[in-house]
Amino acid sequence: MPEGPSIVILREEAAKFVGRTIQRAEGNAKIDLQRLLGREVRSLRSFGKQFLIELPDRLAVRIHLLMFGSYRIGERRDAPPRLSLGFDDGELNFYSCSVRLLAGDLDALYDWRADIMSDSWDPVLARAKLRAMPQNLVCDALLDQNVFAGVGNIIKNEVLYRTRIHPLSVAGGLPPRKLRELVEQARVYSFEFLAWKKAHVLRQHWLVHNRGRCPRHDIPLHRAYLGKTNRRSFYCERCQKRYTGD
Repeated sequence: MPEGPSIVILREEAAKFVGRTIQRAEGNAKIDLQRLLGREVRSLRSFGKQFLIELPDRLAVRIHLLMFGSYRIGERRDAPPRLSLGFDDGELNFYSCSVRLLAGDLDALYDWRADIMSDSWDPVLARAKLRAMPQNLVCDALLDQNVFAGVGNIIKNEVLYRTRIHPLSVAGGLPPRKLRELVEQARVYSFEFLAWKKAHVLRQHWLVHNRGRCPRHDIPLHRAYLGKTNRRSFYCERCQKRYTGD
């Protein structure tokens, strides 16, 4: 599943279409494609894992790439697009994704303080939300898009290892120092992820995600599907402490 930094890259790559008029709208998305024709792209925005195409009259297209979605700019895959938008100087194509139309002001629909990549990101708010869910496992809390919009499984695994927090810790068991560190590193790592992905070296920087041995102790890492989210975790039982709150 593409994580927040990858959607920022999509937003940047598609920026040339801002101010352009949609001349063609096709695809098998279950939306009224005719509503898009002739509309100017006012802005391109991202919120967490969502890509937002803002149009006039308080209308926007929301695209979520889900687990296996993809996009092409100026070219097409050999597959039917979910949504294809044509302009006078190129096209945007989206595949295997969710497409919805949103009505209303995006600044009213979204709380940008929760977006890990946003200039409006609010770590104080994130810490307050975590304190309000004391029994939640941190492996679930990091993937909660109401708290950390844009954080996905890679960021989760790497941040927990970096902060030496066991994924089965409960949020209410984290000491204040660890709570601050978790929130801080979720943001820091997300921007490092962005830089590494742009440089095509992201995988080279993984310490535990999809790895076999702990780089600190050279012992086997544990792999398990944990929490309510049931996402795969990679962690070290020796150097990642489990905080139970007991």
